[in-house]
Amino acid sequence: MTPAPSSAAITRIVTEEYGRCVATLTRVLGDIDLAEDAVQDALTVALTRWPDEGVPPNPGGWIVTTARRRAIDRLRRDAVGRDKEARAAREEPEQDEPEEGGPVHDDRLRMIFTCCHPALALPARVALTLRLLGGLETPEIARAFLVPEATMAQRIVRAKNKIRAARIPYRVPHDADLPDRVPGVLAVVYLVFTEGHATATRDDLAAEAIRLGRLLAELMPDEPEVLGLLALMLLTEARRPARRAADGSRVLLADQDRARWDAGLVAEGLDLVRRCLRRDAPGPYQLQAAINAVHASAPDTASTDWAQIVALHDQLLALAPSPTVALNRAVALAETAGPAAALTIVEQLAERLDRYHLLHAVRADLLARLGRGEEARDALDAALARTEDPDDRALLTARRDASGRAG
Repeated sequence: MTPAPSSAAITRIVTEEYGRCVATLTRVLGDIDLAEDAVQDALTVALTRWPDEGVPPNPGGWIVTTARRRAIDRLRRDAVGRDKEARAAREEPEQDEPEEGGPVHDDRLRMIFTCCHPALALPARVALTLRLLGGLETPEIARAFLVPEATMAQRIVRAKNKIRAARIPYRVPHDADLPDRVPGVLAVVYLVFTEGHATATRDDLAAEAIRLGRLLAELMPDEPEVLGLLALMLLTEARRPARRAADGSRVLLADQDRARWDAGLVAEGLDLVRRCLRRDAPGPYQLQAAINAVHASAPDTASTDWAQIVALHDQLLALAPSPTVALNRAVALAETAGPAAALTIVEQLAERLDRYHLLHAVRADLLARLGRGEEARDALDAALARTEDPDDRALLTARRDASGRAG
């Protein structure tokens, strides 16, 4: 045993080990609820003992062993659980992992693919991933996604019931199935990240997504889109220290002090992008990461290689066409071909993106650059009418007020 740790250190260890332990016990017991309850019981014991006795050399193994014993004790008291008891009794935590049908041998990866099975609705996939892999409590997940705790609890319970009723397998898909399944897993992790990154007070959620991204990169190192997603999240998160002014207001990319960007995250993200480029198998996350890498490699907006960003958006449009990608390309095009050329594209997107406030904000900027001030103010009014986000409204209002003074 190591010397008695602080409560903060114990909390960190518990958080790091939770997902691994639940995943392992799910394989051993064949029941997510039973595994989760058993791990919770073991953690209760750990939080009681470890402050005095110290953390064992292998805390995850200790938790799994303690949880397994408690689960078997519970099953012994339940006649219905005798088959599960026999199965659990045959499993020894010290033995080698059984061969898996997929390319990776890790319980957490099995759990991720179970949580993100396409038979489950996307909100359920997100909730289960955060609960079972991230170890977040139901109230935390509910707060993060702005839904009542009871609603989130029901969502998690229904998802578990769906897994049980549909007999969703707890395994990594076979090689032939991976191309269809990996994008769904990555979409869940990225959704968690964007939720955390968009909200100033939810940086913990963004950190959890990055932790899951690192886990995926560790478990699937040969999947370039996994590396691309991790690179994208790191390069985006690196800008967090510069995204807010002293008064808490949001600062746009063009106005950010790049000296405040996290140099460590930038370096790690750029290295991952280079690894992706060497594989020469581009995908949407890799291309988005490459776009962010171009920004991160420039000392300021004026030095940015906008032509390269336009070219990367062209590739992204070819692989994953969407009006929002086309809008982002138009923003970059304005820096190479001028605002008039970009405005032509934006006008073509207006019908499909009319409800998207950023389309009108981009249009306002292009109109202002062309000297069409009154139309620009109308476009800012249209953008304001289409968003309730306080940060967006503050930025748009400031731009509209400034354009009014300039006029």
